[in-house]
Amino acid sequence: MSTVPPEDAERAPTRRKMAAALRYDQDHDAVPRMVARGQGELADRIIDAAREHGVDVYEDPDLVEILCQLDVNQMVPPKLFLAVAEVMAYVYRMNNRYDEVREMMAKDRSPGSNRKP
Repeated sequence: MSTVPPEDAERAPTRRKMAAALRYDQDHDAVPRMVARGQGELADRIIDAAREHGVDVYEDPDLVEILCQLDVNQMVPPKLFLAVAEVMAYVYRMNNRYDEVREMMAKDRSPGSNRKP
């Protein structure tokens, strides 16, 4: 659904696609750090690489715009902790759901299961 009337669509400002990739390892990192950022084609490549490696992609245009102001390898500053924590909570929830579904599928395929794939 568009909120811009068709006759004004050409004049409407558009955001260039942006992507930011964060890394956080509880055992090694005190806080998440920026590992990649980019716009346009580079943003597409970052997103494609994430998906190819099974990394969940979370879309928040306002947050990515702020994160892209960080330098690569820069730790996320305290003022962004809450926003990044929300993203991480989403990713953890998605990963847990994936694990649950994978376990259910494994049980359905186990010998003696009544279900067919």
